[in-house]
Amino acid sequence: MTSEPDILFERRGVAGHVILNRPHALNAVSHDMVCTLAQKLEEWETDPAVTRIVVSARGGRAFSAGGDLRALYDLGRCGRYDEALAFFRAEYALNTRIKHYRKPYVALIDGIVMGGGVGISVHGSHRVAGDSFAFAMPEVGIGFFPDIGATWFLPRLPGGLGTYCALTGERLDAADAVSARIATHRVASNRFLELMEALSSAVPVDALLGAFAEPAGTGRVMAAAAAIGRLLGGGEVEDSLSRLDEEAAAGRPHAAFALATAAAIRTKSPTSLKIALAQMQRGASLDFAECMRTEFRIVSRVMRGHDFYEGVRAVIIDKDQTPRWEPATLEAVTAAEVEHYFAPLVSELELP
Repeated sequence: MTSEPDILFERRGVAGHVILNRPHALNAVSHDMVCTLAQKLEEWETDPAVTRIVVSARGGRAFSAGGDLRALYDLGRCGRYDEALAFFRAEYALNTRIKHYRKPYVALIDGIVMGGGVGISVHGSHRVAGDSFAFAMPEVGIGFFPDIGATWFLPRLPGGLGTYCALTGERLDAADAVSARIATHRVASNRFLELMEALSSAVPVDALLGAFAEPAGTGRVMAAAAAIGRLLGGGEVEDSLSRLDEEAAAGRPHAAFALATAAAIRTKSPTSLKIALAQMQRGASLDFAECMRTEFRIVSRVMRGHDFYEGVRAVIIDKDQTPRWEPATLEAVTAAEVEHYFAPLVSELELP
């Protein structure tokens, strides 16, 4: 028996078409997929017959739900840290290549897009959200941290939205995403095939997307943007929780939102929360390459720690949803411990 590869490449007119083809795993991005995509993008970048890249996914439910966490868990549990870190070296280099790609890079996103899936879409020049678009960076819930360039793009979202996404892992719908500039256009899902066909022609990408796009509307999260900026803006994680608790207790207009947000944050890894907030605070003043090097410094320590493996166990393997974080409280995570994750490495990340 033969099976199709996990990632497919086609030439359609002037477009180089990338198809994520791992629907049984919600198109989770593997090391092989990352390396194969990087190689093909390098080839197409210098091919004059290819004027734009179009990325889509099969399966319907997910564009890509993230990286292959089970594979990384297994490598780390066996002490094969260098092999796990090789994945992140390749992934972060790919994110950088996409960020600086010299041709239009159009991601057609319908369904779930998280983690590694965000990394191969959000850095492109054009991000199209379909009807079932659902963006999230839920890493703090598995003892990890928002990576794949989140240190760059989350702090640059309006208001405190990046901090909200980093600390809660909550989802943004298509309307939220366009308002927040995670997506550049909203197009009805039933027009995606027609759009893909149109993108194969020589008509300029901006003109095509402008013709297909529809008004984004207002999403649930962006409707609370003012409250997010006020409640999550500044200080430490503990300070944000205090403001959220006060908002909820006072019965103010955003009391229900504050109560739900505080409850969500309190389920996450305390260490991951403090790392993520530090990323948001530092990332706003770093260039893209330094953001990626920062993330590699963090992941090099996280992969040798406790909470990532406990989070994956609780959420993905045993699915008991009761991770036992170490340390178990925010107060027990010191500033010195957080700083350790950001310290330079002997072997820093090399980028294309």
